[in-house]
Amino acid sequence: MTTEPTLLSGGNPKIPKGEGDGPVQAYIAAMPGWKQGVGRRLDALITAAIPDVRKAVKWSTPFYGLGDGSWFLALHAYTRFVKVAFFRGAALRPVPPGASKKPDVRYLDIHETDPLDEAQFTDWVRQASQLPGERL
Repeated sequence: MTTEPTLLSGGNPKIPKGEGDGPVQAYIAAMPGWKQGVGRRLDALITAAIPDVRKAVKWSTPFYGLGDGSWFLALHAYTRFVKVAFFRGAALRPVPPGASKKPDVRYLDIHETDPLDEAQFTDWVRQASQLPGERL
């Protein structure tokens, strides 16, 4: 018998905190509908761009970072889109389109009908991994 993961408000999967690829893959597998495919593709692009990327789930959100204990981006599923948070996004070129209340953070919202510019996303991932990360 398979139990469906609990979805928090807005459709974000409730996944226990954990380090490594396993919890991130559990999160992606629990993403509802079309968002699961987006999550898989984003994870594959991040891993291809940064083969030694560190992964974890904290607060039911996948984080990607480096071995120094800092994080450069996170994913989060919402009702109508998947949000990618670049913690030092204001330093990326070009700057990702979504503004934040925090001056350094920038967002990329991916809706079901949005084509993902994979080359631009991969470039942002590479740039973000070179910047000082966020310690959480």
